Amino acid sequence: MQKFILGKKNNIAFISGALIIIAFTSHYAFHNINIAIWSLVIASILGVTPIAIQAYQALKVKVVSIDVLVTIAVTGAFLIQNFEESAIVTFLFLFGAYLEQRTLNKTRSAIKELIEMAPESALKQTENGEFEEVEVDEVDVGDILLVKTGAKVPVDGTVLTGEGHINEASITGESVPVGKKKGSQVYAGTILENGTIQIVADRVGEDTTFGKIIELVEEAQDSKSETERFIDRFSKYYTPAVLVIAFIVWLLSRDFELAITILVLGCPGALVIGVPISNVAGIGNGARHGVLLKGSEVIHDFSKVDTIVFDKTGTLTIGNPKVADKEIYAENVDEVFAYLASVENESDHPLARAIVEYIGDTKLYTVEKTDVVKGGGIVAHIDGHRVAVGNVALLEQENIPLNEKARADIARFEANGNSLVLTAVDGELKVLMGIRDQIRPGVKEDLQKLKKLGVKNLILLSGDNQGTVDLVANELGLTEAHGHMLPEDKSAYIEELQAKGQIVAFVGDGVNDSPSLALAQIGIAMGGGTDVAIETSDIVLMNSDFSRLPHALGLTKATALNMRQNIVIAVGVVIILLASLIFSEWMNMSIGMLAHELSILVVILNGMRLLGYKLKY
Repeated sequence: MQKFILGKKNNIAFISGALIIIAFTSHYAFHNINIAIWSLVIASILGVTPIAIQAYQALKVKVVSIDVLVTIAVTGAFLIQNFEESAIVTFLFLFGAYLEQRTLNKTRSAIKELIEMAPESALKQTENGEFEEVEVDEVDVGDILLVKTGAKVPVDGTVLTGEGHINEASITGESVPVGKKKGSQVYAGTILENGTIQIVADRVGEDTTFGKIIELVEEAQDSKSETERFIDRFSKYYTPAVLVIAFIVWLLSRDFELAITILVLGCPGALVIGVPISNVAGIGNGARHGVLLKGSEVIHDFSKVDTIVFDKTGTLTIGNPKVADKEIYAENVDEVFAYLASVENESDHPLARAIVEYIGDTKLYTVEKTDVVKGGGIVAHIDGHRVAVGNVALLEQENIPLNEKARADIARFEANGNSLVLTAVDGELKVLMGIRDQIRPGVKEDLQKLKKLGVKNLILLSGDNQGTVDLVANELGLTEAHGHMLPEDKSAYIEELQAKGQIVAFVGDGVNDSPSLALAQIGIAMGGGTDVAIETSDIVLMNSDFSRLPHALGLTKATALNMRQNIVIAVGVVIILLASLIFSEWMNMSIGMLAHELSILVVILNGMRLLGYKLKY
């Protein structure tokens, strides 16, 4: 029966809430006192039942928890027929537990999501040279595997034959697929977007990079011990003190009503309500401003963050490579763009897609002959013209001259971190394009706001090359920047920061970010990222709106302060009431209850202020 009731705790909370609404409506709208009283009585009994069970279970292991105090206080309030107090306190206590349970369930599902993304099968070469599909667990180091277009790479390995482009976003977080050829390294869980390759298995199973990602997430989540809330720690001393005082008063005076009065006055109505109301108001404000905060512990931890670590692609940058710079050396630019679009329209390469998107609607010519130059680009014949599209090496191979201006433009584009695409027609350079993943608009200003909010260290960790990472860091004024970082490197770096006593938040959007999101004190996911990153995180910036990050930090600081204010108000009022009852003659049940209800109103109004919170700068 206990298990059944605890399993229905959330349902009981919502039923109690509905009964409280009925009670107040009956009382104030229809002046029907009987329905109001019975609704509150039923709500109190329903609400206190799971709390009492939890209190009993805590006492069995010799723990005086907040459940014990709430149970005794509600029982005391019920006995003196203060049904309104007993009903409201139980409802708010259960509703707060519901919010925490929901967050915990989402976090735990992250490991399941990761496991489902792992490759399940592989095409393994048999003794007769044929390839047959086997379970990925049957692959051993040294086996030769075939990977076709669209398939996941089943193990970490080395390319033996074939070429193609692999999307390594699950490992490096970078959006631009990487070209692979003989001798290149490939990783389990990445996707071959085009081409066919044969690989030899170097690492299999849990030893693969993807397997280590899953292991890192599991370890990071296990290492995150559940921190007791301040109220639970406080109640360790507060609860016995109130119980002892009430019992002593009863022993000395034999006045049961006085003892119950002490329990009622000591009932943490404002204390129980104060923290959840701040928490709910803060979470509500965040939701209205595109920030999902997963619980009060997240608010407490994030408010103290002094170091924020960022992934690059999809976080500080848009996550979609686009044409960023261009130089035109031709007069008939529309015709040249038409030739360029015709060539790139037949390619699945991400740079080609960026160019086609940039040019937009244009006339497309029939590509009569195509010659793919390894590591260079494409030479094609279109409408009687020889068109070369590729890098500098291709143009040099084609003996196409580059004047001083063109070479200066190339050097400038490279210095800006661009990938270069040059287009030549009939032996003359016509167009130079620089393609890169662009920094999100307004990010620099948002980072300055974070500094004003007390963040001392802004650090960039990326799987991209160091040159590009340095350019982004310099442009944005970051404290540190490190490139060529695999997921385990990022996690190790975060552990180093934590070992130095820094409170670290990590901001990312990919599966590769999941270990770091779980390991950092606060994981922050961009809402446009993967489901795993979002579920592993503590805070989600909806719609991948980076500008919400300063608001989130400012809001958590305001909410944490508001919680402390409510705790001081609640505890202070209880202390004053109990002291007045013992040391004065004028304190009685009516005056004490009035002060008690006023304290609840004060903490509610104080918490509600958070709904209107806005970042001041």
